Amino acid sequence: MAKSPRPAFRCTECGWETTKWVGRCGECQAWGSVAETAAVPQGRTTATAVTQAAVPIGDVSVEESSFRGSGVPELDRVLGGGLVPGAAILLAGEPGVGKSTLLLEVAAQTARHRRRTLYVTGEESASQVRMRADRTGGVHDELYLAAETDLGAILTHIEQVRPALLVVDSVQTIGAPGIEGVPGGVTQVREVAAALIRVAKTRNVTVVLVGHVTKDGSIAGPRVLEHLVDVVLQFEGDRNSRFRMLRAVKNRFGPVDEVGCFDLGADGITAVTDPTGLFIENHHGRVAGTCVAVTMEGRRPMLAEVQALVTPSALERPRRTTSGLDGSRIAMVLAVLQQHCGIRLHAHDVFASTVGGARLSEPASDLAVALALASATFGTAPPAGVVAMGEIGLAGELRRVRDLPQRIAEAARLGFRMAVVPTGPESPGGVRPVSQDRMVDGMRVVDAPDVGSALRLLGLSRPSNRRLRSADDG
Repeated sequence: MAKSPRPAFRCTECGWETTKWVGRCGECQAWGSVAETAAVPQGRTTATAVTQAAVPIGDVSVEESSFRGSGVPELDRVLGGGLVPGAAILLAGEPGVGKSTLLLEVAAQTARHRRRTLYVTGEESASQVRMRADRTGGVHDELYLAAETDLGAILTHIEQVRPALLVVDSVQTIGAPGIEGVPGGVTQVREVAAALIRVAKTRNVTVVLVGHVTKDGSIAGPRVLEHLVDVVLQFEGDRNSRFRMLRAVKNRFGPVDEVGCFDLGADGITAVTDPTGLFIENHHGRVAGTCVAVTMEGRRPMLAEVQALVTPSALERPRRTTSGLDGSRIAMVLAVLQQHCGIRLHAHDVFASTVGGARLSEPASDLAVALALASATFGTAPPAGVVAMGEIGLAGELRRVRDLPQRIAEAARLGFRMAVVPTGPESPGGVRPVSQDRMVDGMRVVDAPDVGSALRLLGLSRPSNRRLRSADDG
């Protein structure tokens, strides 16, 4: 006698399954999200007719899957060359970051190249999307618009329009009839995504799906959705800034270390090919408490200014406030400055920030942070036109960072005259391959073995006035 299917329990947040009920999901750790669902009976699979005979891999044509430009250069950079026919792309981002505006621009640019595009909106009405298209200049005869939330209706639109590009905004709002759950649930999202991906593969249509994110910034819905698609893009940006960044989390057709930069304004979204100027403040003179760091966003070097403010504190526990920087690394840099450089800030409030909403999480910005803090502490401005790059160790040493030649070349291109970098590694015979002071691309490059040496090179190792001493004495 065949065994009846055992009841199973599934998490409504991530799709994790178990044979017994538990109060907390074992995968995503969500409370109260495990619900009972009927288990699928196991049956035997028999051989069926194939849709296409297997051929040697050398005989497979790649012309149909070649890159096609999207009309948005920064998006093409992230994708590795452009849109690939038959590819499934998932774009995720926080609400209001500009996902719909970006995809409407991509759809309009694709239509201008005489490739038919279908834009399906499930969150807005057709008139609302038309208003945005009028504002951004995205109205074109080859751009078709449909406001649908039913999967069957969307498949009918695809049959009638036969687009080269399909945009679905968003996958959590589309429901599949006959499937248990509500739109946006685990089962519904999985079925909708699978059906649209089948259309992409069989009809050689590029499909772009918009995905929601959870409170912690991860993509909402089952993780299987990320495994089904070919490309996963993350659209990031601060609501207080117009600057937006596009990253590739997964890419089967290109690199995952590229980043695209955009400017979101009232007239739409535009590509920013040189975003460095957004993160550097144009001072009329030398200012204490500032230093410029060179960070790598994917393969692109970017310069960002770090600003610091150190003031005497009347609190028992002084404040440590950061914006755009990692608070734990700031605490580590402060400890190194106190232990190895004699800069005691235990009775001072420390504020550290970046210009223009830049986020510096790379350890290569440690040296710039240390120089800005020392400059703010002593009230001494660093020399004009200086950039710093290097990771600080707990022993106070400076460690080499990746892509150092590209960082130096970018700083020289922007007119900086001096760069402080970690000392290069020694050869097996104990001979250094480079000197401590050299010229690279017309810019003076100075090597420093530790953070104390870097401070002495820039004249930031001793206070220039009595402000710090009087604060400690008081």
